[in-house]
Amino acid sequence: MVQFAVNSEASAIQTKIEDIAQRQRVYFRSGATRSIEFRLEQLKRLRQAVLDREAAIMQAVQADLRKPDFEAFFEMGVVQEIDAAIKNLRRWMKPKSVGTPPEQFPAKAQIVPEPLGVVLIIGPWNYPFQLVISPLVGAIAAGNCALVKPSEVASHTSRVVADLIETTFDPQYIAAIEGGVDVSQAVLNEKFDHIFFTGGTAIGKIVMSAAAKHLTPVTLELGGKSPCIVDTDIDLQTAVKRIVWGKFINAGQTCIAPDYLLVDRRIKPQVIEAITATLRELYGEDPANSPDYGRIISDRHYERLVHLMQGGQAILGGQTNRDDRYIAPTVLDSVNLDSPLMQEEIFGPLLPVIEYGDIQEAIDLILSKPKPLALYLFSRNSQLQQRILQETSSGGVCLNETVMHVGVAQLPFGGVGESGIGKYHGKASFDTFSHYKSVLAKPFWLDLPWRYAPYEGKLEQIKKLLKK
Repeated sequence: MVQFAVNSEASAIQTKIEDIAQRQRVYFRSGATRSIEFRLEQLKRLRQAVLDREAAIMQAVQADLRKPDFEAFFEMGVVQEIDAAIKNLRRWMKPKSVGTPPEQFPAKAQIVPEPLGVVLIIGPWNYPFQLVISPLVGAIAAGNCALVKPSEVASHTSRVVADLIETTFDPQYIAAIEGGVDVSQAVLNEKFDHIFFTGGTAIGKIVMSAAAKHLTPVTLELGGKSPCIVDTDIDLQTAVKRIVWGKFINAGQTCIAPDYLLVDRRIKPQVIEAITATLRELYGEDPANSPDYGRIISDRHYERLVHLMQGGQAILGGQTNRDDRYIAPTVLDSVNLDSPLMQEEIFGPLLPVIEYGDIQEAIDLILSKPKPLALYLFSRNSQLQQRILQETSSGGVCLNETVMHVGVAQLPFGGVGESGIGKYHGKASFDTFSHYKSVLAKPFWLDLPWRYAPYEGKLEQIKKLLKK
């Protein structure tokens, strides 16, 4: 009887999703989403809906992650992304003319962006509003219909996202569906024209496997162990402050947070001393009492981080409180490179410090791991900067900075290898949700006989023409 109830519920969820997708397919085929006027109007509606809910959005992410007001406001960055789309959409949509070879005369060729159709967007819990609405901006700009699945782990924000979409858009155009693993499985059973997923690598593999059944293209925004190299030729105080900020915002639950430090052994003691002073400056003597330091999202993630901590010796921090899901900003030395700490993406406030003698040691360690989502180098040495850029591969790079590259809309954001597939932000978002259709057009007034049979005597003429 219980099994029947479970199966009935799963069947109802699947039916609901199939109905949403089918209605959206019908609406998309009507052509209603294609005009620039329609797209601009929907972007403006989305913008106003976000602005109207600023307080609710911030309250929701604070309830989910205990973010301070300043960090919660990061979620509102989608407004700037919407503004950029509105400003540039007409240019993005414009067909691009390309040249044709002489034998094609008098043809004209164009590359024409067209919407993909009905897309699925699955959001994460760490920046639970921004990272589900941001790809939606690209989907709308490109002229698609969309089904949005916010993360159930950040339940308060999920409700805000669903309410915003339900009250702003017709569900045959854009719809939201909330729920846990059962809902995620159900949406992945459905055929979409594109799937955009942000989250961990393990779930990314599940998404890609499900998409493969329908040959659905995917964008996977994943993560990985983003290294941070610290050379001797630096402004120590500024470098450390940028590293500490990038690592411990959102209690380390940021996909591009510095995952581990690779520090030249000649300055390791000074770096650790500066980290100690900077943490005290940012969060006080006891970060547990700081209004500016967040908490871990769930008991499961808390337990995982406590276990990871065993991979090194805590020389700073290390305090935990399970009831509050609090883990202090923690610096780890004597790191076991074979431990889970150095095999998994940390995604929390644990910072392993590994010393190197020669920069090749640092490069070799980076190359021994899957390609990361981000790589950070602190050095004034331009030759070292170029060497790192040329000898390593990562989704993005910051020189003498952390995390901030994500805020430049003109820089496509995404991973490489196991850290992700595809990119978005700015025009890259429009490109992700568009198909660039090649179009060749010819008039009837000239039709040279060179390509038609009989071919006798024509091959040499073609060879001469192609050699010019």
